[in-house]
Amino acid sequence: MSTQCVMIIAGDRPARTRVAEWAACEALRRGLPLRVVHVAPPVDRGTPRHDVCRPASVTDHVADHVAAELADAYPRLRVDTTHLAATAGWEPRSLVRNVETIVVGLAEESGAADPLPGPVVREVAAVAACPVVFVPGGPGRARPAYRPAGITVGVDARDPAAGAIDFAFGTARLREARLRVVHAWSLPPAAAELPFRVPEKDRATWEDQEVQLLSDVMRPWREKYPTVPVLEDVVLFPPAEALIRNPGNTELVVVGRGHPAANGPSTTVDALLRSTGCPVAVVPE
Repeated sequence: MSTQCVMIIAGDRPARTRVAEWAACEALRRGLPLRVVHVAPPVDRGTPRHDVCRPASVTDHVADHVAAELADAYPRLRVDTTHLAATAGWEPRSLVRNVETIVVGLAEESGAADPLPGPVVREVAAVAACPVVFVPGGPGRARPAYRPAGITVGVDARDPAAGAIDFAFGTARLREARLRVVHAWSLPPAAAELPFRVPEKDRATWEDQEVQLLSDVMRPWREKYPTVPVLEDVVLFPPAEALIRNPGNTELVVVGRGHPAANGPSTTVDALLRSTGCPVAVVPE
């Protein structure tokens, strides 16, 4: 059976709590059991152990403390735990089998000053065949009370990532949230060859073409998810900058991963994690 998985690396209790609570709420929405996994970072000295799966005890392992807190807070949630060590025998693929979604924290492994994923998280994200949601450990950005929360998904209208689009629509439907679909575009190469500023008429024509392109891509998804309110947003910005506009009105940013990379999340994802205070979901094709 598929599960929702929350991965705890280390870090302070408030950071762990935010990550675990986000995963618990999402598991309940999707009707999934939750597995809390503690991955101990590699040790600097001593002989690495190769028996990386070890039984956990309530007093010794972070995962059990987190699971106990979640069981008290969410009685309907089914929770189990796993403890692993990222030693020489560590195999991240064993962690992601039969998992529907993986939820990981950001600041735990790499230090509070650096919100990017550490090496263990990157290993897992690079091989996961399911969405990986990166949840910041600190408090999220405040959202104006009069603005309902929404989901934002980045879409390249010329090469749309179906997995990311489907995940974003499905999540918006579960949360009864509005979906903002962002297509970042750039001026065509011919614009750089002009000896003067691009005429407004030409720019408007190119933008109209991008708007129509995105509309054509979204049509079948609107038909598949008719209850999801959609805002299509075509912007002349780099992808990461386009996605972090109006961050106070977004509770989740969704992007596609494309082909797995050896170093995990892309530079666009890294830029998002540095700039946005909300969770970021990376979805493979």
